[in-house]
Amino acid sequence: MPAMTGCLKTAARWLLVPLLPALFALPAHSDTPLRMVLNWTYQGPQAWFFLAQERGYFAEEGLDVRIDQGSGSGAAVGSVASGTYDVGFGDINALINYAAQHPDTAPVGVYMLYTQPPFTIAVAADSDIHTPADLEGRTIAGPANDGALRLFPAFASLTNIDVDSVDVMNIEPRLREQMLSRGQVDAVFGFVNTIRFNAMLAGIDPDERLRFIRYSDYGMDLYSNALIVSRQLVEDNPDAVRGLVRAINRGIADVLADREAGMDAVMAQEPLINRDVETARLDATIDDEMRHPELADVGLGNIDPQRMQKAIEIVVDAYGLESTPSVEAIFDARYLPSENERIYSLD
Repeated sequence: MPAMTGCLKTAARWLLVPLLPALFALPAHSDTPLRMVLNWTYQGPQAWFFLAQERGYFAEEGLDVRIDQGSGSGAAVGSVASGTYDVGFGDINALINYAAQHPDTAPVGVYMLYTQPPFTIAVAADSDIHTPADLEGRTIAGPANDGALRLFPAFASLTNIDVDSVDVMNIEPRLREQMLSRGQVDAVFGFVNTIRFNAMLAGIDPDERLRFIRYSDYGMDLYSNALIVSRQLVEDNPDAVRGLVRAINRGIADVLADREAGMDAVMAQEPLINRDVETARLDATIDDEMRHPELADVGLGNIDPQRMQKAIEIVVDAYGLESTPSVEAIFDARYLPSENERIYSLD
């Protein structure tokens, strides 16, 4: 009997040996990979994304997020809809347009960042263009995926511009401010702070040499950039969406508390940018594009459903879309952080 017991122990040891490498090879935890595309190249107003990554907030939520540069707020919507990316930071109005035409594949907004519309047409300070009507018969240039360019039909409709009389020119983003400064075009499309600070980087004083025709001054009370996610991610992994939103919300709170820490994270991503200009761009974005009276009531990240409904109607009417998406199809508030984690003041 003792001999038999010894044989059994020896056999057990030999059976376990091949299993040990396999057991130790198993990962203790497997993060969910997410591909995220930004609205533009790396800049100061993306500080919260990079700080959330640097401080491990994504990792704490079990996420492995890869953040890539973008080519325009409107382009981010198509990149997520096509499945190239799981997450995007893009224009909610471009999403409205897409959802009206492709309701089954349209992404959905889950966290609203830019509550004020930044869309504008910039002209030279000494130009004879002062009102939207003065744009008729002129040449306006902008990147193809620029949010203001894409919304120009809506702006033209609201301001009674003969859109067919306007020559819209697609140009490389890096040429925009210099072409305007040199008089090669009459006006340019863009976000106010994008044009303002890009002009500074090009050695152009925006306060002395530029004027802005802002869409918001002519009845376009629209939301702008939001965090959007693919329909597939919402359906397959809603917990990942909640974790992503929670991590970015923490990153925003940290940047609001310490903007230099946010800029450190941006500089670590792209050391060649001008820190002073990008810090000023971050400050201006917070002040001009994220502050809205509704913030005290709904909090950053959320929307006013009635205001969103009006925004949807503006976009649908302007583009002559055949269907009108519901507010719920465009924005889903179920993934927002809990009440005590939300941001209700940017001060």
